[in-house]
Amino acid sequence: MSDAPNIPKLPPDPLASAPLAYENEEFINSPDGRMMRIMSEYYEPQARFRRERIQDTVVFFGSARFRSLSDANNELELLDNTGSTQPAPESEQPTRSGEPETTELKRTRAEAAVEMARYYEDARSLARMMTAWARTLPGRRHRFVITSGGGPGIMEAANRGAWEAGGKTIGLNIKLPFEQYPNPYITPALNLNFHYFFMRKYWFAYLAKALVVFPGGFGTLDEMFELLTLDQTHKLSKPITIVIYGSSYWKNVINLELLAEKGAIAVKDLDLFKFADTPEEAFALLKDGLTKNHLTGSEAPGEGTVPEEPEVSAQEMLGPDIAKTRS
Repeated sequence: MSDAPNIPKLPPDPLASAPLAYENEEFINSPDGRMMRIMSEYYEPQARFRRERIQDTVVFFGSARFRSLSDANNELELLDNTGSTQPAPESEQPTRSGEPETTELKRTRAEAAVEMARYYEDARSLARMMTAWARTLPGRRHRFVITSGGGPGIMEAANRGAWEAGGKTIGLNIKLPFEQYPNPYITPALNLNFHYFFMRKYWFAYLAKALVVFPGGFGTLDEMFELLTLDQTHKLSKPITIVIYGSSYWKNVINLELLAEKGAIAVKDLDLFKFADTPEEAFALLKDGLTKNHLTGSEAPGEGTVPEEPEVSAQEMLGPDIAKTRS
């Protein structure tokens, strides 16, 4: 046996309170917290849409790389990447007025810039027309709310047109590894940001009653074919009107008729979408499809009755039956 004196240990210092699980950033941002993050990107948007009385949407897809620098001179700047705030290299920019055309690429960009400027204005006009019409529909919820990916380019144009018509408008942005931002025309309460692409795509599809696809790149192609596939395979629970805008652009990019000719898709699959080349033509297709598929006789255009105040929260709806959450 040891002859060492039996010295009593001092009690340990008091522990600080452990963080609540949902306030533990280390856990929430860890691989173990992934399911919580995924669930948050489902429930948080759902709560916002309910509170803002959003019943359904019309989704606009299109290029984020072109943006208008000035409404006065209508010049364009090509962005470095989809959603980025940084411009592409000067050698890839469109030739601007008064600037000598030094390269074939800059000349090509200049010609494309004129075309893309038209698509920006067309998307803006179409969104404005759609919103003005949707605001005449009666009911206690907002119908056919213009929704975009929340960034610049065609997305900005869609949100801008809806904003100009005095309607609510949704932006479903995505967190990217380079600087990017939501455009300023999104309704603040409907400005959402996602980490997971698949959750963002879910919210694009879940509320959509119509889709308008403007000229764009990889992201636009991905989103368009995903919704076309869902429609083709009857995975959508409701009819969706799909308008592909800019037939000259798209028929040069993809040959959908060839897919049917070679048997890769059924001939009837070509009926899943319609081409349009003017805002008026696209609006007529959308209005016809939405009216036929989603409006009853009692929802004919008339004096809108959507309340000014947001819908009550779950706490307000349930009243004293559950205790309030203080934070």
